Amino acid sequence: MFTEIRDITALNKEEVLALHIADNQQDFIESTQQCLDEAKDDRRFIPVGLYKEDIPVGFAMYGVFPHEDDTQRVWLDRYLIDERYQHKGLGKYFLQQLISFLQTKYNCQKIFLSVYDNNKVAIQLYKKFGFAFNGELDEKGEKVMVREVVAHDDN
Repeated sequence: MFTEIRDITALNKEEVLALHIADNQQDFIESTQQCLDEAKDDRRFIPVGLYKEDIPVGFAMYGVFPHEDDTQRVWLDRYLIDERYQHKGLGKYFLQQLISFLQTKYNCQKIFLSVYDNNKVAIQLYKKFGFAFNGELDEKGEKVMVREVVAHDDN
């Protein structure tokens, strides 16, 4: 299976904007348009398309942000698989790819994300990949999860 994490450019922006989640997931994550608008306003956000065999199947946004303890935190800020491609193992597959990508790109010890506590499917997925709640809430009231990055992780 040929897969790729691609930057969003003028060439693929429209196909990324066509990605949609299921109706029952709408309250859990912003639309790709909202994400791209946010990334345009705040250059710390880096949006990417997730591709399988040259077809856009998902979207993610990441970045490095300062924390109140004067450290820098690597965030996997948004993550979705289009509803047409859910339940095919791509959520697990691309989460592992993104973890490896962020670890390599930033040589980080921890990766952070946030999730609404009623998003049970996402929480279950993140826990399978070693994310755990750290007791913090983000500015939107989402619970923060963190994954300690270890060398040679086979998760």
